[in-house]
Amino acid sequence: MKYNNSTLFRDAFGHLNFIKRFLIFTLGCISYNRYNGFNKLRLTGTEYIQNLPTNKVLFVSNHQTYFADVFAMFHVFSSVKNGFINTIKNPIYLFNPIINLYYVAARETMNQGILTKLFSYSGGIIVNRPWIHSNNNKSYIIDLSEITRMGIALNNGWLITFPQGTTKAFAPGRRGIVHVIKKYNPIVVPIVIDGFKQAYDKKGIKIKQKGVLQTMIFKKPMQLDLKNDTTKHIMEKIMDAIEQSPKYKSI
Repeated sequence: MKYNNSTLFRDAFGHLNFIKRFLIFTLGCISYNRYNGFNKLRLTGTEYIQNLPTNKVLFVSNHQTYFADVFAMFHVFSSVKNGFINTIKNPIYLFNPIINLYYVAARETMNQGILTKLFSYSGGIIVNRPWIHSNNNKSYIIDLSEITRMGIALNNGWLITFPQGTTKAFAPGRRGIVHVIKKYNPIVVPIVIDGFKQAYDKKGIKIKQKGVLQTMIFKKPMQLDLKNDTTKHIMEKIMDAIEQSPKYKSI
């Protein structure tokens, strides 16, 4: 399939932008109280993303639910796009949401009903998780077509990835993201989130607890030596930046 990066009406994957705007606005209105109502979202460091270029930016984050933390990021990025720093208290940003934002999601997660399919339309890059079916988590074939799709997303806008590929804390990082970084050389921005697992079920749809303070910390773009650093070393730096390396287990 040939993708068109230049049209104002469709995104890089052929999705209609006016439908994406409508979906983000609608889902944003429905979910707003989860982040600034019965639960709160505290933001730190969004000033680091205020002046980033409109494409070739890769966000790497830990992951606590399938959807709640991802859509919180749609709120945050849309708010920053409209000039609000470290706050989502002005939901007027939903009238002008970010639409060149993509995120990586597992295929089995996004095939669980109409709601997830609609959510996928808003910016999902669907990938398989080969390590789930591998006897050795370190031995699986990287799907190059998935890396290509991530590259298309990066060339068109911003991409959110979860290097661990799971909501389990301190799970090992997957080296596929390093291949993406080395091939497309994006700006890499770490995000550290917390509180979502306490507030929602694993899918991030059902509410487990109210009155939870959720946090999202944006760090400065990473300094990576792609020519001299090994894949393993880059992966270690990423895991340390998103506070999922072994040294954070005891904190």
